Amino acid sequence: MSSSSNTTTISSVGAPSRRNTELALLIFAVLIPVFAYANVGLAKGGSLPTGMLGYGLGLGLLAGVAHLMVRKFAPYADPLMLPVATLLNGLGLVLIWRLDQEKSITTEILGGPKAPGQLMWSTLGIALFLAVLVFLKDHRVLQRYTYISMAAALVLLALPMFFPAVNGAKIWIVIPGVGSIQPGEFAKIIITVFFAGYLMVKRDALALASRRFMGMYLPRGRDLGPILVIWAISLMILVFETDLGTSLLFFGLFVVMLYVATERTSWIVFGLLLSAGGAVFVASFNSHVGARVDNWLNPLATVNGAVTETAQVMYSFGSGGILGSGLGQGFSRLIGGLGAKSDYILATVGEELGLTGMMAIVLLYGLLIERGIRTALAARDPFGKLLAVGLSGAFALQIFVVAGGVTALIPLTGMTMPFLAQGGSSVVANWALVAILLRISDTARRPAPAPAPSTDAEMTQVVRP
Repeated sequence: MSSSSNTTTISSVGAPSRRNTELALLIFAVLIPVFAYANVGLAKGGSLPTGMLGYGLGLGLLAGVAHLMVRKFAPYADPLMLPVATLLNGLGLVLIWRLDQEKSITTEILGGPKAPGQLMWSTLGIALFLAVLVFLKDHRVLQRYTYISMAAALVLLALPMFFPAVNGAKIWIVIPGVGSIQPGEFAKIIITVFFAGYLMVKRDALALASRRFMGMYLPRGRDLGPILVIWAISLMILVFETDLGTSLLFFGLFVVMLYVATERTSWIVFGLLLSAGGAVFVASFNSHVGARVDNWLNPLATVNGAVTETAQVMYSFGSGGILGSGLGQGFSRLIGGLGAKSDYILATVGEELGLTGMMAIVLLYGLLIERGIRTALAARDPFGKLLAVGLSGAFALQIFVVAGGVTALIPLTGMTMPFLAQGGSSVVANWALVAILLRISDTARRPAPAPAPSTDAEMTQVVRP
């Protein structure tokens, strides 16, 4: 008689951490901006810029510290988000430094050089990125603060009303010793937390339909309440602060998350109708918004005998061609003012890097958004799915609003191109956004723990002849 035993061990097998892949991509994400920095120096002065080594070491140090912290606190997070964000931030610093070389748009009246301040804000943004990874152990903790998030977001959106307008819009608050801060950049993250928590609880009620009309399920009247309230709040922001960009972002984000939660196309239709109606209503009596719409409809019209900034941007894109004039060899100084480094920084990309460089930047943004959506699909909890979709949607909407305004697809809104344009609040808030997406990604891709061994199975022995 012979006896044999067959023991099967169940183990958890998950996706590899891919941290080495992230490290390899980060090397390229640092080297590309350094070469771009050298290119600008050679074009403007005929020699390598003196700050190139310090810039490269600084950017490499920030990227290295961020990588080590991700490796320790979020080892299974998506390996592409950090390199893409680093590359965009690094290129943004180079473009701002390149524009600082133009004396006509770097006067003391306009605030002087902006690259040193942007580097400081980028460092602060990466510090906040690290803080989120360290202290936010589980993204589901944010669900506890659903209604607190709503109150905090509304306060942030209302604060600029009590400060003077800048360039016709009230989107800034001034903090002594710190400078100007745009609270709407942080509000977009906080309001996304509220939307995710609220829709996770209410999505079943919002998905109900009273009747079908022309192939669409029409929502019940009482279910229209949330979207009408959000529409009214976005209109109030637009009226009192003349902030078209934040209004579009705020309202569009809610409609996108509402559609994802309920899968009802009727919400998209109602959202578009309300958005268009509100924009037309406000533009009819608000001179600032009306002027931007007129500038969009007639970009080549002259003002006081000179062409508008929109026309100069169109000329920049046209002169760039396929490959561009080369970094440092364009005429972005003709755009003038602070807009060259903020609203219209894509014009410098289009002129000096051409259509090829412009498409490369757009693809980098698209890749970052795609990884966020992929994270939402992989998330195991409804709150995480909605939060990842909301953060990715907010990022995508902001890029569309800014790029669409600069390329004259839609009226210019005055928002900041994430990571690329000059703006401290924007770069800090977007690094926090990437950190939350990495936390959700780490939770989604982390292997499930192995089941505890069964004592009954260990005590059972099968004997065969």
